[in-house]
Amino acid sequence: MYIQKNNYGVIDDGISIDCYTLKNKHGIEVKIINYGGIITSIKTPNKNGLLENITLGFDSLSKYLEENPYFGAIIGRYGNRIANGKFILDDTLFTLAKNNPPNHLHGGDSGFDKRIWKATSKTNKDSVSLILNYISKDMEEGFPGKLYTTVRYTLTSENSLDIVYEAKTDKKTIINLTNHAYFNLSGNFNRDILDHELQINADKMLPVDEFLVPTGEMSLVENTPFDFRTFKPIGKDIDIDNKQLKLGLGYDHCWCLHHPNKGVRKIASAYHKKSGRLLEVFSDQPGVQFYTGNHLKGNYRKRTGFCLETQHYPDSPNQKKFPSVVLCPGEIYSSITSYKFLIH
Repeated sequence: MYIQKNNYGVIDDGISIDCYTLKNKHGIEVKIINYGGIITSIKTPNKNGLLENITLGFDSLSKYLEENPYFGAIIGRYGNRIANGKFILDDTLFTLAKNNPPNHLHGGDSGFDKRIWKATSKTNKDSVSLILNYISKDMEEGFPGKLYTTVRYTLTSENSLDIVYEAKTDKKTIINLTNHAYFNLSGNFNRDILDHELQINADKMLPVDEFLVPTGEMSLVENTPFDFRTFKPIGKDIDIDNKQLKLGLGYDHCWCLHHPNKGVRKIASAYHKKSGRLLEVFSDQPGVQFYTGNHLKGNYRKRTGFCLETQHYPDSPNQKKFPSVVLCPGEIYSSITSYKFLIH
């Protein structure tokens, strides 16, 4: 197990950005930069032992400083959409950036994905960790409270990448943290991900309106293209005549996961038969946003990566029936998501 630090580049104001390489005894290698806490690369072996990168990203800092689809980044303070960029907390109206008109998306114009995180590292016998810290000022991007956030990335000897999120606040606020990694288990980003097989442990999903905000309903997935309770190719139903798929231009929806109050459990799996790579996802969160890269362009074509963003439900501050995302002073926000890399 080792972690190595290298300079990754310099941003406009002269601040140096570092890249941290985490590697275990099986050769699995994860690269993370302290700008946005971005996972730039995850190299895992295929069934023939060939190490390849399986997550979309760039090879230079300059590309991450440009507009991009949140490749591999920490998302906060609030992952996903908040309708009309507004929410009420204790009778006070808070107004956020409408950076996904008419809605707020992924923390605003300068969310956690665009912040510089303070980094430290820790090495143990069976794991190596990168610990990132960021203090978000009161009313940064419109959110109340000074938020102290820690994100710990840990690569284990058992081929698992664990992401632990923790935060505390000095004022009542809302929070919903996640990571926006895009996976392509083939290791070939010229290929789409439609031949990947996916399984999600959920009986229900959240239908959305024309702006991709949940309507408040929880719909059964049975007998719909959203049924991934058993393994199914991602491409099998993605282009059928379905209102929800048309609104998302494919899959871009939140699934309501089994046993939301029972801690960490396996919530999804993805398999690519040709490479033999199997990805298992574990989390304690109530939902997962499954996104099929429908808007990818430029370096990466449409649907060449998929996301499984573990999180609370979109627009929860405005949906009383959804689980609470409120964090109060004296409380600790804590969440964990693990990606386990296997060969099958």
